[in-house]
Amino acid sequence: MSNLEEILKTNLLPLAFIGDSVHTLFVREMVLQNPNLKLENYHLIASKYCKASAQAKVLSMLSLNEEEKEIVRRGRNAKPKHHAKNASSAEYSHATAFEVLIGYLYLKNDKKRLEEILKQSMEIVDN
Repeated sequence: MSNLEEILKTNLLPLAFIGDSVHTLFVREMVLQNPNLKLENYHLIASKYCKASAQAKVLSMLSLNEEEKEIVRRGRNAKPKHHAKNASSAEYSHATAFEVLIGYLYLKNDKKRLEEILKQSMEIVDN
């Protein structure tokens, strides 16, 4: 049985853990495409995409298939032990669900869909 299958049987929060890393790395790579910024500006720009409110907005605007909707539903219902200091509990719950989805696609090795959603996430936040 794969690691992903084991996680899907129990608590989905490990998917949020890896999903947060995958999303953050993607965003940082995109931000680095502008080589003329100061280091503190890279962080400010990246945080715009990685904050809970932005992730919650993205999740509400994505078109998901039934499998992804089920993962998101279960991720939204997961109960993390901490909450974001600058987000409502609803935003934090939706942001966690977004990270669960990203982690799920990453561990499922669905690179095409993962990249599609990550690119859409940046477009949604920019608009």
